[in-house]
Amino acid sequence: MNVIKVSSLITELHCHTRASDGLNSPSALVELASLRDVKVLAITDHDTIAGHAEAIGAGRQYNVRVIPGIEVSSLSDQGEVHVLGYGVQPEDESTRQRILDLRDARDGRAKAIVSKLHALGVPVSYQRVKEIAGDSMVGRPHVARALLEGRWVVTRQQAFDDYLAEGKPAFVPHTGLTPSQAVELIHRARGVAVLAHPGLYAGNLSRLIEDMLAHGLDGIEVFYPLHSVEQTSQYLALAQRRGLLITGGSDFHGLVGDNEASLGSIHLPEGSIEALDARIAQQSIAG
Repeated sequence: MNVIKVSSLITELHCHTRASDGLNSPSALVELASLRDVKVLAITDHDTIAGHAEAIGAGRQYNVRVIPGIEVSSLSDQGEVHVLGYGVQPEDESTRQRILDLRDARDGRAKAIVSKLHALGVPVSYQRVKEIAGDSMVGRPHVARALLEGRWVVTRQQAFDDYLAEGKPAFVPHTGLTPSQAVELIHRARGVAVLAHPGLYAGNLSRLIEDMLAHGLDGIEVFYPLHSVEQTSQYLALAQRRGLLITGGSDFHGLVGDNEASLGSIHLPEGSIEALDARIAQQSIAG
């Protein structure tokens, strides 16, 4: 890997609250970030911006700068793709409604997953899944917790390994957006679009990135807990070669769970946040 100078600024650009599938409220997450000396925190809940107002208010209280974000789920012809949006602040009603529609797509997906589980002889209750989710957007982690409760699995990770991960018998893909449409939606919301955890994508990554670049992809999440050293080096070189933003984050969901990375544990190269800020400002004007 190229020698890079690491920023002394502690940041977290990929984390989730109870507005989607995280364990903490937006304000509690910001408070935790302040205890970890995180200075810049992006709230990137799955397919929703519902936690923004609370998080930004808490940021003022705890002296943490909060970037309003989102993690949009999409589907390529080769697999599921997540796209992070930073600085997302939709102004027009059609864009706000399109983001709200993403929630309905997640509900439909959860129902289809439960139906597949029933066909496999695993009678998880959709009502119980919704109760576990509470006010959050229902997602696979909530189904995993229902599987744990019913003792169909012994760990959350086993729920994904046996049933819920891509390629497993109860997996159901998203049907709402293509990756390029996700980029365009983020741009319409005056945000900056970054490909999340490319190392988790199972398809042809080069083809995916080329297509997303044609629709204005702004950056790549180079630094991610599950990326190998070789992958990180590859994505860093690609970002530098194509003039893309370099981001990273822990994908934090809470302090408990299987192999949860620590909030603020990913250290970015010097200048990464400044470059992101400049692109957010540019996109805000363009949007």
